[in-house]
Amino acid sequence: MERRFGGAAAFAALAILSLAPAMLPRATAQQNAESEPAASEQAKIDPAKIDLGKAIFAERCSHCHGPNMVNAGTITPDLRRFPDDHDRFVNTVKRGKNNRMPPWGDVLNDDDIADLWAYVSSRRTP
Repeated sequence: MERRFGGAAAFAALAILSLAPAMLPRATAQQNAESEPAASEQAKIDPAKIDLGKAIFAERCSHCHGPNMVNAGTITPDLRRFPDDHDRFVNTVKRGKNNRMPPWGDVLNDDDIADLWAYVSSRRTP
């Protein structure tokens, strides 16, 4: 038994098919935005804070963690791979870590540490 569609049904099918390509870029953009939250978070970081953090890092941190956060594989971690965990970062900077990293809470204020976090976060490569 052959089934035939009326003119209205055929018109509706063509209308839907003609709209499909226009809908694809929007869906793809939404999927990309959802799959890359780290990139969108990095875009929200104030570039001025990153610059301040970079200067603080160069003065206070680079002798152990290496210039631009690249070290020679010493006992210090690669900060580009530091977890996206702000509280852990602040706690470690303020209190130190395992007698290997000195505490900086008496040297750096909260704004300095926030600037450092902005710099480290901007260079993060998970």
